[in-house]
Amino acid sequence: MPKAAQKTTAKKADSSEFKSFVPYKPKKGEEYMNEEQRAHFRSILLNWKSNLMQEVDRTVTHMKDEAANFPDPADRATQEEEFSLELRTRDRERKLIKKIDSTIERVDQDDYGFCDACGVEIGIKRLEARPTATLCIDCKTLDEIKEKQELG
Repeated sequence: MPKAAQKTTAKKADSSEFKSFVPYKPKKGEEYMNEEQRAHFRSILLNWKSNLMQEVDRTVTHMKDEAANFPDPADRATQEEEFSLELRTRDRERKLIKKIDSTIERVDQDDYGFCDACGVEIGIKRLEARPTATLCIDCKTLDEIKEKQELG
């Protein structure tokens, strides 16, 4: 398999690794965001963060191992572009790690799972799809509509 195809395959696997968990099944009459649910989401967030940190380590190792001063300018440019793309991805992941950390803090402070805008429950399924969500689906939809109107 060519290197580019291997990287694409690896990227697809990495982007969904936080989803490798058993979905939470609420019990009838169970209180929303009880201790068991918070532990479930804390575990998801910590695993996701761990996977992202491992990817950072792999990038550093890859860049050290692959760094070469190619005599051919085209080869050098290709390598620089590859490293540039990788670093941009890591920068996005660095920001995501910060967001995961602040979300873990919210879990620890019993402030997780409720919409920042209206205060309603965000919902287990939405949080499993996007563990760092801070808005319920209705408020997020309105937020996106406003953004679309402002940006045109």
